[in-house]
Amino acid sequence: MELKVSTRSHAGHTVMAIIGEIDLYTAPGLQAEFTRLLQESPATHVVIDMSGVEFCDSTGMNVLLSALKRLRERGGTLELAAPRPAVRKILQVTGLDSVFTVYEAMPEKLLSAKRQA
Repeated sequence: MELKVSTRSHAGHTVMAIIGEIDLYTAPGLQAEFTRLLQESPATHVVIDMSGVEFCDSTGMNVLLSALKRLRERGGTLELAAPRPAVRKILQVTGLDSVFTVYEAMPEKLLSAKRQA
């Protein structure tokens, strides 16, 4: 399955919307998107809209953890919003729901964020 990623900025945050499955095959593309984002922008506060993510395996979780580490090195944050039940369960089982800030839905202040790419 193809992975679609788009970014937009609003209220000092970068919102990255992901649609599809994050697995062994698509994780390298997501990693490349994070690398591009961190190289091309001063982004320090990133919220990932996970409402379109149908599945995320350990490879995908490692990409998210790597991005979190890189943002924290900049003094930033990485937060997850609106994960579907299957993804939320993976976060809970692995204990990553206590590593990431996880919102049930996209925070209101970021819903009107303008699309960049």
